[in-house]
Amino acid sequence: MIFRLVSIIFIGAGLWACSSVNTLIVHSDPVKMDNEHVSNVHIESMIMPYRDSLSLEMNEIIANSQTDFSVKRPNSNLGNWVADALFVNQTKAVRLSSPIICLLNTGGIRSTINKGQVTIGDMFKLMPFDNEIVWVELPVSVIPEIEEYLKKSGGEPISNCTLKNGKLVFNNWNENASTFWVITSDYLMNGGDKMAFFSKKINVNNTGVLMRDALITEARVQTVLQEDTTIRISF
Repeated sequence: MIFRLVSIIFIGAGLWACSSVNTLIVHSDPVKMDNEHVSNVHIESMIMPYRDSLSLEMNEIIANSQTDFSVKRPNSNLGNWVADALFVNQTKAVRLSSPIICLLNTGGIRSTINKGQVTIGDMFKLMPFDNEIVWVELPVSVIPEIEEYLKKSGGEPISNCTLKNGKLVFNNWNENASTFWVITSDYLMNGGDKMAFFSKKINVNNTGVLMRDALITEARVQTVLQEDTTIRISF
């Protein structure tokens, strides 16, 4: 049986010519430590096979990288790769008359991809959240709002479009289009990162596909991650 002692800590701070003293009193109560607080060997033996299985899955090599991928504003090779991978994943078998772009957020990319072998674990570090890919149809009238947002934020990952001198240029623009589609995350579609322009959505297509899973799929397809250092955003 182990007991934690009651402790009182006094911290004083003073200056040569000053008389102010602050006193901090911290109380703690005794806590009984018995076998309930000791690691249970039986439970540990039950967890071990699942831990080993998970470790094997996370360490599975899915691709290779010939360079370091990192994200930054306004442009980066990792931001380009993630946006392009999601765009390609979602548009392989899709034909729409309306323009389509991919718009993500820099803050959603939580890690780097280092040169060398790329594992499933690397993708979980890159996209730790279970965000779903969604297609959002917007009226062309919100394009100025997206342009303004990108200028204020300092740039976000985009694909199939560029922001030149503050103006959004679509790679497949249709002059007769009254709407366009944005491939993004459910988090952003719901107003995350203050992307308020999504509140003007006309239609939403929930894919049921996690962004992380799509990235894993595209990494497998590429075998060697395709680096693109194109300057997509300029103000």
